[in-house]
Amino acid sequence: MGNIIHKDESYQLLGVLFEVHNELGGGFLEVVYSDAIEYELKQRDIQFQREKKYQVNYKDIILPHHFYADFVCFNKIILEIKSTTHIHDAHIAQCINYLKISGLKLAIIVNFEVDKLIHHRIVL
Repeated sequence: MGNIIHKDESYQLLGVLFEVHNELGGGFLEVVYSDAIEYELKQRDIQFQREKKYQVNYKDIILPHHFYADFVCFNKIILEIKSTTHIHDAHIAQCINYLKISGLKLAIIVNFEVDKLIHHRIVL
């Protein structure tokens, strides 16, 4: 197994995510989890931006549609929050698009399912 990109930072973020899931469980809207995650990130002095806006450059213009990543942590990891029955291919594609336009290399997508926390690392 090769080097794991942003291993220590990822470990800290997973601690945040499991803490939130242990406290709230599943079934809430994404915004509730995002609010709780923001609280935990502040408590742990983890640097982050919430709803980070990205624009898409195309040839010599900036396209009018923007993307908003749920969180960018440590200026290097996109954290995308879901609360659905399961992570769909479209969610993975969304994270890949965020990585492409941001220039970052790692996204973590997390799904707060009713009975468990599911997370995937997406490396570009």
